[in-house]
Amino acid sequence: MNPSEIMKKASKALNPKKPQFPDFRIGDVIKVHVKVKEGDKTRIQVYEGLVIAKKRGGDSASFTVRKISYSIGVERIFPYNSPVIEKIQIISRGEVRRAKLYYLRKLSGRKSRLRSDLVYGQEGTGSGAADAPSDSPQAQVAQG
Repeated sequence: MNPSEIMKKASKALNPKKPQFPDFRIGDVIKVHVKVKEGDKTRIQVYEGLVIAKKRGGDSASFTVRKISYSIGVERIFPYNSPVIEKIQIISRGEVRRAKLYYLRKLSGRKSRLRSDLVYGQEGTGSGAADAPSDSPQAQVAQG
């Protein structure tokens, strides 16, 4: 038995169940609910940002989330099988043609935006055609 097989068996024994997260991709904006321990209390902290990279590799898989905080770019790498992650919510799906979005580190403002489709919180998006009743002229123009 080689060392890699021993490590796989040991990791399965320590972490028997795999987390059930939604299928997010590169370019998606997600909210990661992270357990934070302060003294003897634990709380949930939400980290919202753009997924710029995913590293596959079974038990050592991870993903990188980038957000802008007070006009400074902050990146955080989350191990996929970490017990610290409570849940992941997908906010919007981005349309990208790259596997890694490291080029966004150099861009700022409007240049760093991606085309996306809103997934989470679609009610009240503000577009008149979507909020109008289906028999109104605005809805017919939007549909037809």
